[in-house]
Amino acid sequence: MAVTLLVVDGANVVGSVPDGWWRDRRGAAERLRDHLATRAEGEEIVLVVEGAARGVASVPGVRVDEAPGSGDDRIVELAAAAAEQGRTCVVATADRELRERVRRHGASCVGPRTVRPHG
Repeated sequence: MAVTLLVVDGANVVGSVPDGWWRDRRGAAERLRDHLATRAEGEEIVLVVEGAARGVASVPGVRVDEAPGSGDDRIVELAAAAAEQGRTCVVATADRELRERVRRHGASCVGPRTVRPHG
């Protein structure tokens, strides 16, 4: 059985908490990546970043995917590829339009609170 693919909309999840992330977008993405790495059991995690968050390296348990353009478009591509492979895909985002787009490819969705650090 294939491992579930968890695709995290980095900009949306980071932006869901007004903690000053806008002053250091890359640092905020790195903190999210590091938090995700602590839960990387039984699923493949892909953190999609764009814009000022580019340059964040992958770590064991979390592959960072730099969107060449729109992060949303890249997330849809990943969901479509998972569907073609017969894999279960879950997308973490609160973006309603993105949720609709990935659901067309059979992905399910969870909100930012599911994957972001608490506190």
